[in-house]
Amino acid sequence: MAQLFGPYADAAVRAALIGLAVSPAILIGAGYAITRSPYVTGQRLIHMQPILFSHEHHVGFDGLDCRYCHFGAETSRWAGIPPTEVCMTCHSQLFTQAPALAPARMSIASGAPIPWRRVRALPNYVYFDHSIHLAKGVGCTTCHGEVDQMPLTLQAEPMTMGWCLACHRNPAPHLRKPEEVFADSWSPPPDQNEEGRKLMAHYGINTTHLTDCSVCHR
Repeated sequence: MAQLFGPYADAAVRAALIGLAVSPAILIGAGYAITRSPYVTGQRLIHMQPILFSHEHHVGFDGLDCRYCHFGAETSRWAGIPPTEVCMTCHSQLFTQAPALAPARMSIASGAPIPWRRVRALPNYVYFDHSIHLAKGVGCTTCHGEVDQMPLTLQAEPMTMGWCLACHRNPAPHLRKPEEVFADSWSPPPDQNEEGRKLMAHYGINTTHLTDCSVCHR
C-alpha cells in the first residue's frame, strides 16, 4: 500500500502547531515594537522645513538664548514658534538677500506666517505645560536634546507616555539648579541623586500625585 503521509509529516504538523501557539506572542511583540519605533514616535526623524534653520548655528555658534525665540516657554503652556519679525530683527541687516531666506522675506511682506512643520506634536488629549517644567528645574535639553548640535532640528526623545511617567515617578535625576535650566549643554554631576533630592525639596516637588491620570489628561 502507498504510504499516505511522508516521513516529515509529523514534524510539519508539530511545527504548524508550535507556530499557531507562538503567533499571538509574535504579533503582540511586533505591535509593541512598531508603536515604540521612530515611525510612530517621530524620534530622530528629520522634518524638512521651508527654511533650513540651524539651531547649531544660532544657538551653538551665535549663542542665542532659547527664550529669545521661544519667548512663551517660561510663562505659558507653549514655548511658541517665533513670528517672522523675530527672525528679521537680525536678518533685516544680515544675509538680507540670501536665497535660503526668501520665505522669510515673503512672509514679512505678505503678513502670512512661515509654514514651519512641527517637530514635536503631542496628541490633543495630552496636557503639557512648558512653564511648570521649567519652573521646577527641568532643563530644555532634557526633552529637546542638545539643540546646539543640531544642524536640522529633530525630536531627540520618544515622548511616549512611558517616557513621561518615568520622569514623573523619579524626577531627581533630571533636575537642575535654576541658573542651569537654560544651559545649552548639561550633564548631571556625579552626586546627581543626592543633588536631585535636594532640588526636589527646593522646588517643592511631591511625586504622590504626579502619575495621576488627570495630571496629563484633562
